[in-house]
Amino acid sequence: MEIVGHLINGQPRQDHERLQDVYNPSTGAVSKQVALAGLATVEEAIASAQAAFPAWRNTPPQKRARIMFRFKELLEQHAETIVRLIGEEHGKIVHDAQGELQRGIENVEYACYAPELLKGEHSKNVGPSIDSWSEFQPLGVVAGITPFNFPAMVPLWMYPMAIVCGNCFILKPSERDPSSALFIAQLLHEAGLPAGVLNVVNGDKTCVDVLLTDKRIQAVSFVGSTPIAEYVYQTANQHGKRCQALGGAKNHAIVMPDADLDNAVNALMGAAFGSSGERCMAISVAVAVGQQTGDALVAKLQERMTSLKVGPHHDASNDFGPLITRAHQQKVMGYITEAREQGAKVVVNGCEVQVAGHEQGFYVGGTLIDQVQPGMRCYEEEIFGPVLAVVRVDSMEEAMRLIDEHEYGNGTCIFTRDGEAARYFSDHIQVGMVGINVPLPVPVAYHSFGGWKRSLFGDLHAYGPDAVRFYTKRKTITQRWPSSGVREGAQFSFPS
Repeated sequence: MEIVGHLINGQPRQDHERLQDVYNPSTGAVSKQVALAGLATVEEAIASAQAAFPAWRNTPPQKRARIMFRFKELLEQHAETIVRLIGEEHGKIVHDAQGELQRGIENVEYACYAPELLKGEHSKNVGPSIDSWSEFQPLGVVAGITPFNFPAMVPLWMYPMAIVCGNCFILKPSERDPSSALFIAQLLHEAGLPAGVLNVVNGDKTCVDVLLTDKRIQAVSFVGSTPIAEYVYQTANQHGKRCQALGGAKNHAIVMPDADLDNAVNALMGAAFGSSGERCMAISVAVAVGQQTGDALVAKLQERMTSLKVGPHHDASNDFGPLITRAHQQKVMGYITEAREQGAKVVVNGCEVQVAGHEQGFYVGGTLIDQVQPGMRCYEEEIFGPVLAVVRVDSMEEAMRLIDEHEYGNGTCIFTRDGEAARYFSDHIQVGMVGINVPLPVPVAYHSFGGWKRSLFGDLHAYGPDAVRFYTKRKTITQRWPSSGVREGAQFSFPS
């Protein structure tokens, strides 16, 4: 059976002491195994990055950017292979995997602007013959820990910017679907990246804890669930590291009485069920303002959901595929069962879905739950599955209060034709990413991604301009060359 190893110092590295099965979620069968790095392997990766740092730090930004240009071309040339690897290990339908890869490539494109992003600021004559300027200098060796739901895109949020800023990077991808991340890293070396600048170590908590505690690692970026994000952030901070840790979400969509309901329903279908709901930006709660709005919304959703097509990743006619593991499938089904027990109405039950020829796959169909109330577990917790809950309220103010009182503040949106209501919503809602008639307000690569409240631990968001700030430290230099022969007396007052 194929074993997915590591990439250290530009070379494949095998470490077979501990192995874990990798499943094809579409069939439920074990497709390969992944090596879980031991302490010695992680130490080797860190040492490799540390050795590569001095030369890479002094490589001109323009030369770093040229490697990224070649990397982008290779990603596009090998897109079919990457999409296949994502589908085989995650279960994501081919068109969805293509979209994931494209959003990752856009972050590589942004990294190609390194000479512009890193040029700093300069002021001449801030005082008599005194100039002052700032520089963005790399941190050193940095690490990224990425989730299973976007095995190609999220790593590309991290290491292209870290690397063009002059750092060396250690990537710990999800052990559930590791192959696309490893393949993409190999493409970056094919593009000309020097050995040691990017290392990939597959592993579990043992590997993560080394990255969080080793004093040679200067910064850690993490994307995953909130409990783990909190642990990563606290542990990294305790060991003197800079850290950004993106956590979970419970994203609400407000549907106003004046909304174009057909467009809103179409948007909610994709936002709730796309990628089987395994997105931190998935809409999992629709808040209907007004009883009539709620009745019409549920009726249209129920009708529209009859055409949902669930199946294996390789069939592009499917709308979405399986969940990542059998355990997660059972967990999502448990939320649905408990919702009914707590008094909610399960209008469409995805637990009943059967995929012909793939009966052992990890499938849950699109699920619609009405009459959901705050306090129910299906409302409070992130389900991370194709489940849409409907909550009914009497006013926009009540809807906004629900959102503001929830512990998560990742993303939200409102469907309305009222510009005044939309402006008030975007100005006052306590959420980090907001959509107006846009269900998935994921920022483009030249803006930054991040939520509020318990959806983000750390001061800086992911990718975009914040990535430059996260992966560099600012140094400000003030310089004076007095005229030849001039001698000045001592000054004891603060200069101004």
